[in-house]
Amino acid sequence: MMKYRRLGNSGLKVSEISLGSWLTYGGYVGREKAISTIDAAYEHGINFFDTANIYMQGEAEKVVGEALRKYPRESYVLATKVWGPMGEGPNDRGLSRKHIMEQCEASLRRLGTEYIDVYYCHAFDYDTPMEETLRAMDDLVRQGKVLYIGLSNWTAAQIAEAVGIVDKYLLHRIAANQPLYNMFAREIEREIIPFCERNGIGQVVYSPLAQGVLAGKYKSVHDAPAGSRATDQHGKETVKSWLKEENLRKVERLRPIAAELGISLAQLALAWTLRQENVSSAIIGASTPEQVADNVKACGVTIPAELLAQIDEILA
Repeated sequence: MMKYRRLGNSGLKVSEISLGSWLTYGGYVGREKAISTIDAAYEHGINFFDTANIYMQGEAEKVVGEALRKYPRESYVLATKVWGPMGEGPNDRGLSRKHIMEQCEASLRRLGTEYIDVYYCHAFDYDTPMEETLRAMDDLVRQGKVLYIGLSNWTAAQIAEAVGIVDKYLLHRIAANQPLYNMFAREIEREIIPFCERNGIGQVVYSPLAQGVLAGKYKSVHDAPAGSRATDQHGKETVKSWLKEENLRKVERLRPIAAELGISLAQLALAWTLRQENVSSAIIGASTPEQVADNVKACGVTIPAELLAQIDEILA
């Protein structure tokens, strides 16, 4: 049964498992299968759907918007992002006021909605003053086009500077941070999670399954299952960064722990990320309804302390 957590210190409740659309919808997953996967997620209690303007240059937003349009708007939380290049012009990328305002309008059109629940700055923009970016985001909130502000792929120091500007000018507070986090990538545990906990910012983590490697999908670095991301031209480079013999050995050592808990490897990896109270939601990149059904069973799974210690030893 799906469980829900607050997004940081906000009053917004999001499902512990959320559904993303990077490399999938508008990409190697066909439209009909994408829509059926989104439907399955909704039926399993997922209320948090994540996309970005740059995913397949707007095509992912169109598919997500089309799939969700049949449901009551108040019943789901929709997130998208701004920063990446959407054209060849000098102002077609970044976090300038011009690009943010124009891309928010473009995302609203593609999604077919009047407002975005969570709007992320997709990466840090070294060419734009941070105050300009945060004031533009604050204005979108005041206009009712965005409800909550998020950051993604920012360092702890950058997040801290943003919080300082928000506090100084009494801007709308940052509710979410979207970082990479999984058993192989634990960097946010050092600085980002402690700082965000103190400042009411919730983590919405991406790649919790390391592109399927932590789900036990790959038996060998040279043997990719047909239809997997490792066989897709868009996804294979990303998967390659995780598909290493060292990681596969760790996955094999994790199998007995998953078996002891009576859960799948994917469920173990998701439950492990959700052990962090500061993690509001873990984004899955499911490409089939069956994957959704398996992944959502990670909700409510508690990993005993002695098994967490074993996992730490395996991952060390």
